[in-house]
Amino acid sequence: MRLRSFQGLVPVPDKAALVAAVPYDVVNREESAALAAGNPYSLLHVDRAEIDLPDSVSAYDPQVYAKAAENFAKLQADGVLVREAEPTMYLYRQVMGNHAQTGLVAVCHIEDYENDIIRKHEKTRKVKEDDRTRLVDALSANTGPIFLTYRDNASVLALTKVHENNDAPIYDLVAPDGIRHQVWRLPAATCAKISALFGSEIPVAYVADGHHRSASAARVGKERREANPNHTGEENYNWFLNVLFPASELKILPYNRVVKDFYGHTAEGFLKVISTIFTVTPNGKKEPTQGGQACMYLSGSWYQLDWKPTENASPVDALDVEILQSRLLAPVLGIDDPRTSERIDFIGGIRGVAELEKLVDNGKFVVAFSMYPTTVEQLMDIADAGQIMPPKSTWFEPKLRSGLFIHTLE
Repeated sequence: MRLRSFQGLVPVPDKAALVAAVPYDVVNREESAALAAGNPYSLLHVDRAEIDLPDSVSAYDPQVYAKAAENFAKLQADGVLVREAEPTMYLYRQVMGNHAQTGLVAVCHIEDYENDIIRKHEKTRKVKEDDRTRLVDALSANTGPIFLTYRDNASVLALTKVHENNDAPIYDLVAPDGIRHQVWRLPAATCAKISALFGSEIPVAYVADGHHRSASAARVGKERREANPNHTGEENYNWFLNVLFPASELKILPYNRVVKDFYGHTAEGFLKVISTIFTVTPNGKKEPTQGGQACMYLSGSWYQLDWKPTENASPVDALDVEILQSRLLAPVLGIDDPRTSERIDFIGGIRGVAELEKLVDNGKFVVAFSMYPTTVEQLMDIADAGQIMPPKSTWFEPKLRSGLFIHTLE
C-alpha cells in the first residue's frame, strides 16, 4: 500500500493542548459547545462550527461550513496552526491507564481506499458522509485523522521504536479525560524507509474507526481529480490523513446493549424463553470472560448466557453481537433492525457495567446485555471477506485527538 510524508499544519507547542479536540462524532452539539467554551483555539470551532452559530441554524446549513473555513483560516492567521518546514511522518502514542498504543501518522492514497487496499467493515450513512465531505471541501483539509490498523510488521516496529524510546516528543500532553498524548516527528530517512516497507511488505490496512471521514476524503479527492485536466495522481488531494496502528497494540472495548421493553413478555416469561435458547446461569457474573458468552442484567440480578457456536459460520455470523441479535433480539424481542429500532440502545464499554445497572434500575430499560469485545482479528477477517459488521460491534479506546496534525489538500 502507498504511504507517504506530508507537509501539514501543526499547532505551536504551547497551544497544542488547547487545539487538540475529541473527534467530532463522539460529542453532540451541546457537548461540543461545552468542551470548547472559553477556548477559541479548540479545533471543535472548526470540526463542529455550528457551536459558533445560533441554535436555530442546522448543523448542515451552508453557514456552518463557511464558519468552519473562517475559524480555520483564523487559527492560521493568528499563528496557532503553522506549516511544517518539510514533509514528515509522526509517531502518535496514547496512554490510557495501563494501556499504551503507538501509531504512525502519514497520508494514504485515495485509490487504495477505492480499490479496497484500505478495507472497510461498516456502511456509511449518507447524511454524515455528505456532512464531512462538505467540511473537507470547504477547508481543503483533513482535520480529523482516520484510525487504521494493519497486521504487525517487525521491521516497521523496529524503526519506529528507536525514535519513540530515544527522541524527545514535540508534544506531550494529558487531556481532560486523563489520556496522555505524545507526538514525535520522524526524520526524512526513517520516513523513506517506512514508505518502502509499506509498499513492499504490508498489502492492506483496515479502517478501525472513521468510515465517514475516510469516505468523505476519498469523495473530495475524486471530485478534484475529475475537475483537474492536468491531474497526475500526486496532488495533495489524492492523499488523506491517517494514524496506522499495529493490530497487537489496539484495545477494543465491548459495545453493550439495553432494551426498553419485553415485547409483550413478562420478565419471568422472557427469562423462561431465553433459557430454551441459551444456557442461563444466575451466578451474578457481570462481564463475560470469553467469546461465546454474554452477561444479562434483569430485575436486579445478573445472569451468564452461554451458547454453542454456529457450525461453518461466516466471520459476521460468528460474532457474539450477531448471535445475540439473530437468536434473541430479533426473534424474542422483535428488534429486527437494530440500526433503526428505537427500542434498543448501545452503551460503550468505557462506561462500564454500572451504567447498565443504572439504566435498568431507573426503569428506562428492562434488560441489559454485557458483551465480550470483538477482537481486531475478527474485524480484519470480516473486512477481508468483504462483509459488513453489525452496528455497534466495536468501541475503540482511547480516541484519536484531532488538531495535532492536519493535512491540507492544496
